[in-house]
Amino acid sequence: MPTLAQPLGRPPRVVVTRHLPPEVEARLGTLFETTLNPEDRPLAREELAAAMQRCDVLVPTVTDRIDAGLIASAGPDLKLIASFGAGTDHIDLAAAAARGIMVANTPGVFTDDTADIAMEMIIGLPRRVREGIALVRRGEWTGWTPTALLGVKLAGKTLGIVGMGRIGQAVAHRARAFGLAIAYHNRRRLPDTVEQAFGARYVATLDELVAQADILSLHSPANAESRHMIDARRIGLMKPGACLINTARGDLIDQEALIAALEAGRLGGAGLDVYPDEPAVDPRLLAIPNVMTLPHIGSATREGRGESGHKVIANIRAWADGHRPPDQVLSGLSG
Repeated sequence: MPTLAQPLGRPPRVVVTRHLPPEVEARLGTLFETTLNPEDRPLAREELAAAMQRCDVLVPTVTDRIDAGLIASAGPDLKLIASFGAGTDHIDLAAAAARGIMVANTPGVFTDDTADIAMEMIIGLPRRVREGIALVRRGEWTGWTPTALLGVKLAGKTLGIVGMGRIGQAVAHRARAFGLAIAYHNRRRLPDTVEQAFGARYVATLDELVAQADILSLHSPANAESRHMIDARRIGLMKPGACLINTARGDLIDQEALIAALEAGRLGGAGLDVYPDEPAVDPRLLAIPNVMTLPHIGSATREGRGESGHKVIANIRAWADGHRPPDQVLSGLSG
């Protein structure tokens, strides 16, 4: 278990793996002995290893895979991984705990931003927005007709939310205003008062929710249990013409099974902001007209990215002063 150190007594040596908002980088440079990445390219594994040899604090992002091997080879001074972002599935938390390295993240910052992007696809897929934009841009739109690009209205349809945490609840709040019926599956059922606030109905099993939803939106963390939670069998349970939205992590969906269902015309469409092999996007997805493909922009607002950076700074300052970072990641292994 990572233990608290005495105040460092000097500015910590901080390595930042990606280009962050300018005001955040300026503040990092003022407070700490900071090494930045002005090129904004993902660091190669050997570059990450070298950085972890020479710093007190590493500031990675979701593009950096901090596995057990890298942690084992880290220098003795590395005592804090202050990740930029809420997710921690790119960090081996058990290995970090075993080495006495604290891990902090920036939770709650991107809730509304990610929920907004999910709603964009929840609205856009049934209304065939992507297909309409493509038609206009190809110069093939011949004008309004009563039967062109007919979509499906949202009101009265069932939105199934998988994972009713901060983001799932923010999506439910937005979706209710569009007349969608909210059903959800979660590891733990929410209190009655919360369900009533969102007009949400609990569904005991994921299979049941998948079968009931007209639109299924994923908001679960990525881990060994959730990998390919939406596989060929569960896609087979979905209603013909149902839509699948993923703004969480690419590994939640068996991509091969999804592509097969889309190419066979079983689904009404898919909205994807994340992919299993980012930044690579399977060209078969790009060729399917009713698939909305976004470049992982769920958190991409100036406000959110700036706030996330300042949370990173607060975590580092607290640690350097001998205190627990306010956003320390706690688990059964890390305490």
